[in-house]
Amino acid sequence: MFNLILFGPPGSGKGTQSEKLIEKYGWKHLSTGDLLRQEMKTETKLGREAKEFIQNGQLVPDSVVIGMIESALEANPNAKGFLFDGFPRTVAQAEALDRLLEQKQTAIHSVLFLHVNQDELIHRLIGRAKTSGRLDDADPEIQRRRQEVYRNETLPVAEYYQRYGKVEHVKGEGAVEDIFQLLCTEIDQKQ
Repeated sequence: MFNLILFGPPGSGKGTQSEKLIEKYGWKHLSTGDLLRQEMKTETKLGREAKEFIQNGQLVPDSVVIGMIESALEANPNAKGFLFDGFPRTVAQAEALDRLLEQKQTAIHSVLFLHVNQDELIHRLIGRAKTSGRLDDADPEIQRRRQEVYRNETLPVAEYYQRYGKVEHVKGEGAVEDIFQLLCTEIDQKQ
């Protein structure tokens, strides 16, 4: 089993590249947003718990999210691997994920960090607003704040995994297919 975190700021192309990587390598895609929606839709215990937090305007606690990831791992015992997209977002989440994977006798094998300059990120997100219907994507000031939150809260996750030699830096600018080939080269060297 090969477990990968696709890492980068909002707008770096994680969603686009995740789809291509999953198709090529046959991994299970673990997006915490998708997991939350599925658990709430099927009204599992964790889904009801998450829904209560969301309805009260609170963030879903890490323990609930880790529980959902554990459920997804258990539901796919024969998976070739998992691609984590949008998780972990904090060092505490990374540590919790590592403990969970250790219990399952596996680990994160690689963190592929997509690098894109801030002006390009904001340009991409504003462009995405035209097709996504998300009005908040169109506001450059909101995008700058999101990038700041990413730098302060999420970027330390890369530093955490760097200590274990798991981070590979990949240029996230250019043609989608060129970036995909760079990611595949890194993955093929690790597997």
